[in-house]
Amino acid sequence: MTDNHPDTEALLRRVIEIVNNARTMPMSNTIRLTKDEVQELLEDALDRLPEELKRARWMLKEREEYLAKTKRDAEEILEQARVRAERMVQRTEIVREAAHTAQKLVDDAREETSRLRLEAEDYCDQKLAAFEIVLERTAKTVAAGREKLRITPLPAGASVTGGSSGGLGLGDVAGTEPGMTEAEAAFFDQDRS
Repeated sequence: MTDNHPDTEALLRRVIEIVNNARTMPMSNTIRLTKDEVQELLEDALDRLPEELKRARWMLKEREEYLAKTKRDAEEILEQARVRAERMVQRTEIVREAAHTAQKLVDDAREETSRLRLEAEDYCDQKLAAFEIVLERTAKTVAAGREKLRITPLPAGASVTGGSSGGLGLGDVAGTEPGMTEAEAAFFDQDRS
């Protein structure tokens, strides 16, 4: 406010100053005041008082609104922090669950790999065992045939020169050549079946 329109407090202080500076009456404790001046100041103070109370109330209301807004802002910040913390916890849980699932998949894959490897080894072992049996039979048959060839003499008049190399040719062993005994032909006949 300007000096032309002093506030209520200034007016009341002016009244107090006038009272304090008032002169006493001679031979008495009674003071002399200018009634009109004090009355005018008090009336001005009363006139201004409702306006100042209204401003004070407005300031209090504004302060309350500001505090309420600040409280709402603080609650909103806290809610955002809570939601963010929940998201972080969820992400942590998701990561933990994903790691657990990944580990389970790796373990399952290792188990499956081990099972398949053992099955493949068993299969190969069975095939090799069957092949070994066939090889053993073949070796026994070859050994028996060689033994029979050693024991069975060549018929008289049979030529041993059959091929260009001077020994028995492949056609001679097949049992279709003349001069082969019936036993020899029967022995090699098993290969045809």
